[in-house]
Amino acid sequence: MKYMIAMFGSAEEMGATKTPEWIGEMIQFMIAIDGRLRDSGEMVYNEGLADPSQAKVVRLENGQPVATDGPFAEAKESVIGFWVVDVASEQRALDICAEIVVWSEVVELRPVPSGPPEQ
Repeated sequence: MKYMIAMFGSAEEMGATKTPEWIGEMIQFMIAIDGRLRDSGEMVYNEGLADPSQAKVVRLENGQPVATDGPFAEAKESVIGFWVVDVASEQRALDICAEIVVWSEVVELRPVPSGPPEQ
């Protein structure tokens, strides 16, 4: 089963509240977990994301798509990175989340279906 694991946080807040040592340990953890997931064959795809200050929002205005610098969805934290994994069970995906949440405090696990819902 495929799952998306989304890591939430704020790079700006992390830089202001965490020590350089903590940030270094977090980066080493990310490199290690990525390697373990690749080695086990469970990694489908992963990426870190740029800070939300660099993001755009696209909304419909008068039936036309308009891209702006905000306002964004109401949230103190945003998705800062994600993994798509293909694992044997939901429990395995939750085990991976349990490792990641130590570093981000919020992780979301969401199934990735193989297609649209059946009608």
